[in-house]
Amino acid sequence: MNKKPDKQSNDAYPALLTVVNSLDALIYVADMDSYELLFVNEYGRQKWGDPGKLRCWEYLQKNQSGPCTFCTNKHLRNDEAKPTGVYVWEFRNTVTNRWFQCRDEAIYWPDGRLVRIEIATDITERKQMESELDAARREAEFLAGIDPLTSLNNRRAFSDLGNQLLKETIRFKQPASLIMFDLDHFKQINDQFGHESGDEVLLHIARLTRETVRQADIVARIGGEEFAILLPQTDLEQAGQLAERLRQTLMNNTVNIKGQGITTTASFGVISCDPECDELRLDQMLADADAELYKAKNAGRNRSVCR
Repeated sequence: MNKKPDKQSNDAYPALLTVVNSLDALIYVADMDSYELLFVNEYGRQKWGDPGKLRCWEYLQKNQSGPCTFCTNKHLRNDEAKPTGVYVWEFRNTVTNRWFQCRDEAIYWPDGRLVRIEIATDITERKQMESELDAARREAEFLAGIDPLTSLNNRRAFSDLGNQLLKETIRFKQPASLIMFDLDHFKQINDQFGHESGDEVLLHIARLTRETVRQADIVARIGGEEFAILLPQTDLEQAGQLAERLRQTLMNNTVNIKGQGITTTASFGVISCDPECDELRLDQMLADADAELYKAKNAGRNRSVCR
């Protein structure tokens, strides 16, 4: 889309216009320097009205005396005024008060000038689901869903939050992945240094895990030295990369126990669900991830296995 169009027949344009106007998403084109609106599809006209001679910031937003401070033009072209590719972001519109995921790109208009095309899809329902998930997270914490030692989610909270997330995964056909990891030879630490020292190691592992994962990820201590991480909007490759990053982080950090630096390794099992499936069960995902974890242990420990 970043090449200047050749001079060619316009025969396909009416059909293309029919397609663009049938989409359940806002599509508009604006000059990147003057902000002149060059095109607004039927969805936009139904939501915002006839654009007339309004510029994009006058038409799509309210209570503004100039171009939007959040305008994405600066992300769409380089210092040589050449297109830089697609920029994806989320925004709550000031007119409709609806949330949109926006896909912006600089392209060449038929007259040769550089314009911004934006495709904005309404994600308000998804945002509401995220808000409900956050409310469920807070409720789970209130109901003593926090592990008293590590301050991570306990198994009960993990189940509540996980099932809510899986409902969202099914509804929006998004990928989700699960990581389980178990500390290697943890019993030896308890036997050699005592259970209080073992608790210090678990606190150390919990801190490193929280620092490594994303804020949206659900982390829990589900057993003595066993942990689980549920990853929304994450495929198997991405989950495997996170598991490896966390494994190396644990391996490369020591905790001081009674004057001695202790390094703890872990074995990881990683699985991902099919975003097209009609039913997801957290208990089955945990069982599948646990099976992969034991493959990692049987293969020598301190490694991750993905399925």
